[in-house]
Parts: sequence; C-alpha cells; structure tokens
Amino acid sequence: MKKELVQTLTDTFEGHAQQTETGIEYWLARDIQHLLGYTKWENFLNVVSKAKTACEVSGHDIDNHFPDVRKMVDLGSGSQREIDDIMLTRYACYLIAQNGDPRKPEIAFAQTYFAVQTRKAELIEQRMLDAERIHARKKLTETEKELSQVIYEQTSGNQDFALIRSKGDHALFGKSTQAMKAQWKVPDSRPLADFAPTILLKAKDFAAEITIFNARQHQMDREGQISNEHITNNQAVRNTLLERGIRPESLPPEEDVKKVERRLQSEDKKSLNKPDTLDN
Repeated sequence: MKKELVQTLTDTFEGHAQQTETGIEYWLARDIQHLLGYTKWENFLNVVSKAKTACEVSGHDIDNHFPDVRKMVDLGSGSQREIDDIMLTRYACYLIAQNGDPRKPEIAFAQTYFAVQTRKAELIEQRMLDAERIHARKKLTETEKELSQVIYEQTSGNQDFALIRSKGDHALFGKSTQAMKAQWKVPDSRPLADFAPTILLKAKDFAAEITIFNARQHQMDREGQISNEHITNNQAVRNTLLERGIRPESLPPEEDVKKVERRLQSEDKKSLNKPDTLDN
C-alpha cells in the first residue's frame, strides 16, 4: 500500500473518531460502514454480527463495545428522522475489520489501524508491509505444495520437486540456492524464502504458478519437461525484474519471516488484552 494512501486513510479514520465524556474513543457504525466500503447497512450489520460473536468468544461484554444508539439525520425535505446506529470501541472496529475482506485496501488498513495502540502512520505502514510479506510467504508455500503435487501426479515421484525448485532458483538469481543462502547467511536448515524480500517471494510464486498451469495444460510427465518449464518461467520473471532495475541476487535479505510473524502476533495480543470499553 502506498504511503500516500496510508496517510489519507489514517486522516480519514482519525477524522471520524469521537470521544465519550470520560475520554473513551469510539466510532459510529454508520461512519465505519462507509469507511470500510459497505454501501448497504444490512450487509454491514452481517459483519457486525460476526464481530459481536468474536467479542463474546474472547470473553468481553458485547454491550461494552457495541452499545446501540439512536441519532437524528437530515432528510432531503429539510425534516429529520431518527435511525439506529452503534457506538464502536477501537476493539469493536478491529473485530469488524477482521471479519471483512482483506483484499480491500480499506479493510486491510483497518485491521492494522485498530490493532495498534499508536496512531503514527509510519508504524501502520511498516506493519502492513510486514503483514504483506507474511501473506506472500504463505502464498508461496501453498503454491509450492501444489507444484509438488503436480510433479507427483504427473511424474510418479516427489523426489524431483527439490531439484526442480533448485533449478528455478538458479534461473531467478543467476546463482544456486546454496550460494544465495551463503550470501544472505541463511542457516542450512531454513528455507531461503523465509529471508527473501516480498518482491522476490511474489516473483517465485508467479513463476511457480505458470509452471503449474503449463505442466497441467501440456500434460508434462517427465522431470526434464517440468524443469525446463520452471527454468524458462523463472528466467522470464528475472528478465522482467532486470528491466525494471531490480537485480534479485543484489537485494539484501529481510528479517526471518517467522520472527516477524511472531512479533505481530505478540503485538496484537498485547494491544487487545485490555481494550477500552464504553462502560466507564
């Protein structure tokens, strides 16, 4: 997510925050509905319902985080009418965001925004970058499992997977997996991908997805065929990166993705352990 968008969303969510007389921060559900991209109140209430269930399961009182309120709204005729609304704590907003579609930038932002205690946009941006890298690593794991299955089904053996993946790495980096591990100081027992930047995780994933598609489409049944396909796809991805000024083997390693994931989980646990309530 671009820095400008993060700042814009931060300002937007901040602008809709309100406070009770006792200083507890809250948002109105009608505002959050539109901030999260929901056009219909009824559809948004379905998400709120799931969030209430999550709140109850976590051991918190729903009424302290989702109290119902009524408010007056202006009509086109100049008159007013009363409508239902809900006061939402930061914790309630977080639970609502957790039940939304993370592919939507508003939802992805809100999940982080309401999870952290600080409201500094740069911290939110870094957290979202970390979350994106974790997601990219998990996606690559899923794709490689699928590629392994394709190899097993079409060549009658999984022993070829490690060899094919290694050839793909050599095509992408211009050097072997072991050489890259030595360069990045990756322990022998750990996958190279756990230390790869997000751009390279997505590059490896894209090449593997093409290999899977073509291996199935053309019914490749020999290791050599699938290897050549995987090499070709990684070379194509490498060429695209080089054309854009990105040399894969020259990028520095990132922090162990497992440590990043544990850190984010720990931060979430701390920030949600004692959420503010509206019963003060």
